[in-house]
Amino acid sequence: MRTLADRIRHAISFEVIALMLVIPLASFVFHQPMHDIGVISVVSATTAMLWNVAYNFLFDLWLKRTTGNTLKSRRVRVLHAVLFEGGLLIALMPFIAWYLSITLAQAFVMDVSFALFYMAYAFAFNWAYDWMFPLAEWKQAAAQD
Repeated sequence: MRTLADRIRHAISFEVIALMLVIPLASFVFHQPMHDIGVISVVSATTAMLWNVAYNFLFDLWLKRTTGNTLKSRRVRVLHAVLFEGGLLIALMPFIAWYLSITLAQAFVMDVSFALFYMAYAFAFNWAYDWMFPLAEWKQAAAQD
């Protein structure tokens, strides 16, 4: 398992690199000033982190009450991911519309675009991070194969 220091390095590097990529890209795609996209991005990242903690706690409570444990099947993991993203979308869409003075429909498109970017980015970032900072147990498992 990863250490606390490693998890902190992961979280900070994930967010810093994401902001360095998403701000100029979204500014270009949505024809908005980088400063405004920067505010949207920082608020969105902060909201996502807070929502992550609250949502996972509440989801696990619900799962424990309904099934007796917190074990997640593939089906439950899909439900978990969809509900997480839906909750985040509902939380961020009004803020984006208000801050940028755009319609909710425009904010929806922007918010979904951010979500799609972050899904692809998280996949690539985590793959690269695991390659750059592999765990010793992975090296041992690979040597045994």
